[in-house]
Amino acid sequence: MPKANKNILVIVGTVRQNRASEGVAKWLMQNLPKTKHTTFELVDLRDWQLPFFDEPMPPLASQGSYAGELGKKWLEKVAAADGFIIITGEYNHSVPGVLKNALDYWYSGLMKGKPVSFVSYGAASGGMRAVEHLRQIVSELRLIGLHDEVNIPAIWAAFKEDGSIVDDSKIGQLHNLVTELDAWFDKRE
Repeated sequence: MPKANKNILVIVGTVRQNRASEGVAKWLMQNLPKTKHTTFELVDLRDWQLPFFDEPMPPLASQGSYAGELGKKWLEKVAAADGFIIITGEYNHSVPGVLKNALDYWYSGLMKGKPVSFVSYGAASGGMRAVEHLRQIVSELRLIGLHDEVNIPAIWAAFKEDGSIVDDSKIGQLHNLVTELDAWFDKRE
């Protein structure tokens, strides 16, 4: 019996002008390996314009039943996904505020057991400190943070003019990330 395709949302977690995440997202989408039963959908937080989370009740208490229409639509979008790849920059040794805010809308009851992988970028650390914080956040949401990740240091010099990455080993890391994600589904079916 053929396995159903799993929809993975690739979330672009920054919105600022001249952001590096656009180049990272384009590179990632162009270099994703073919998988057995996984499809990838790019979701840019810039297209969502979520207000700061200001619902009358926290997600756990309201079970994700929100008054704001955009918050409801965002929760429906992420709840329909089977898993996630989060692209994040590192801001002040942590995650961008807009990404943390988007995750604050998620309700753990709808996210429980879904896998999440990380692609980060920054200066010397390549965004690893942001990923450390994200791992704590997604754990609280009952997501499964997978091991393999891609960290791109010196983001200002990481890509060539044609959009290809300078350090070809990052393509292998991306393939490992996707292989781990795909294998995660294999183990559950």
